[in-house]
Amino acid sequence: MKRTGLLTFLIIFIGVIYIARLFYLQVLDNSFNTSTLNNSAVKVMYDYPERGYIFDRNGILLVANQLSYDVMVIPSEVKPMDTVAFCALLKITKAEFIEKIEKASRYSTRIPSTFLQQVSKDDYASLQEILYKFKGFYIQKRSLREYPRSSAANVLGYISEVNETMINNNSKYHLGELIGTAGIEKSYEEVLRGTKGVKFIQRDRFNKEIGSFKNGLYDTLPISGNDITLTIDAVLQQYGEALMANKRGGIVAIEPSTGEILAMVSMPTYDPNLMVGRDRSKNFTKLYLDSISKPLLDRGLQAQYPPGSPFKVISALVALQENVITTGSSIQCFGGYKYGSGKSSFMRCHCETGGSPVALNVAIYRSCNSYFANAYRKTIDKFPTPTEGVNVWGKHAESFGLGNYLDNDLSVGQKGNIPNGNLYNKIYPNGRWRSTATISNAIGQGEVLTTPIQLANMTAAIANEGFYYIPHIAKKIKGKPLDKKFTTPIYTTIDKKHFKPVIEGLFDVFENPRGTARGSRVEGLEISGKTGTSENPHGQDHSIFIAFAPKVNPKIAIAVFVENGYWGARWAGPIATLMIEKYLTGKIGRPLVEKRMFEGSIQEEYDKQLK
Repeated sequence: MKRTGLLTFLIIFIGVIYIARLFYLQVLDNSFNTSTLNNSAVKVMYDYPERGYIFDRNGILLVANQLSYDVMVIPSEVKPMDTVAFCALLKITKAEFIEKIEKASRYSTRIPSTFLQQVSKDDYASLQEILYKFKGFYIQKRSLREYPRSSAANVLGYISEVNETMINNNSKYHLGELIGTAGIEKSYEEVLRGTKGVKFIQRDRFNKEIGSFKNGLYDTLPISGNDITLTIDAVLQQYGEALMANKRGGIVAIEPSTGEILAMVSMPTYDPNLMVGRDRSKNFTKLYLDSISKPLLDRGLQAQYPPGSPFKVISALVALQENVITTGSSIQCFGGYKYGSGKSSFMRCHCETGGSPVALNVAIYRSCNSYFANAYRKTIDKFPTPTEGVNVWGKHAESFGLGNYLDNDLSVGQKGNIPNGNLYNKIYPNGRWRSTATISNAIGQGEVLTTPIQLANMTAAIANEGFYYIPHIAKKIKGKPLDKKFTTPIYTTIDKKHFKPVIEGLFDVFENPRGTARGSRVEGLEISGKTGTSENPHGQDHSIFIAFAPKVNPKIAIAVFVENGYWGARWAGPIATLMIEKYLTGKIGRPLVEKRMFEGSIQEEYDKQLK
């Protein structure tokens, strides 16, 4: 009885396995059917989706789509034809024809690829009537980018055709497809690109199309990309670009309470529409090879400069945190800071206090080099070795987002530099170095390097009295939540109590009659800021300015770099305060200052100085 039961069980068990396997092969597994999709009897056609639209924070359209026509080719289907007539029709040379056919054949002889991109509407109309004579070629519609406002090129970026390396690394793309290559187009490629549709066309043994393969069972419709709303204010962005005309440099403005980037200007720039159309390749080459203006370099994210005097604020905050100074601590400044016995061991100062006692507030609004050099030296010398001292100082500075990439959603960037003790141990391998060897760090020179976005973020952290949000460019993505890291505050290593006296000093930069930015004061606005002059070994010094406003509950923090702009109050200061005034009030009450910034040319001014 037991043997009979066991035999029955085995028969039923084996039967169930066979039935399950047959069900899987016939119903669930379609690998046999789909393998025929690669058969030469089936033609594959892609239907490309519209990329998502891009808007500014107020709903202004920044990037749209326009209809384009591409000539596609399937090399294996190309028959002998009148090549001269075909080339004349497409306005290409025979050499270009051969090159394009060879490129398509290397990719695949049976899969369609782009032969000629972005045919004009007029040419498309002519081609449609006659293209049937040229076997293996057909026209495919797709959408290209369009830039209604012709600004913010560095923010928006551009799209370009994928290359073979990209295709090998990502099976989603095929030859001739477009991909985000810079700016927001690159950062949010997966969001913007959408999903292409696919159509499978059945062909008979004469290679004639006879209808959809399996009645369209495997066909899919294209899914448009998601729209993105940026944090950028389009009006402020264009205004900043106008102010920076005939100048080189970068502007980054941030909303302190959110980390949202309000403007990100890089000058010189270019019209983003140059990256669209049949002349795209020629235009790109011209921009790429412009080694003087470097319009493709995003100076707001990639240009690294010594921050100059704005960095003195960090030196003060670190010294306060390490209890080596108080707000009442003062020194006497006699035109500079002597830190050694040699003639070169003297840091000049332009605060012109005439030997009067200088405490923190005066040091900030007068920008006293001596005070901050003294504060820095006390910080480093507090520790048993200068290596330890510089490392502690550096960690405090890095907590403001300096010396790193900030982990933002932007496609490019540079990390800048906050030096540590190991660097100086390499520079002075005998170990005989002291705080005085690094004293230039105190005033934002030496080995300290920052980018405009880092300085803007540092300014936002000061405005917030000790914390910041990671700067980011995406405000809202249709159908997707914003990454939580952009809504999580990051705290500095400086106690909140130390920020108030520093902010008072920054406020007096404008309000005190002897403040270094008194001439950039805006009636009715409480602005706190700091002028800066960055020494430039390659030419005229750079003009730098940081600011935030209002003083209480600030709505905007900004950093401006103007290359070769002499000193901070000359170019960067007026530009920064005009941007603040424009953003907070929507109007400008200083038309003469605005006119001078619009029309002023750094090169022309420099030429006058040489004469």
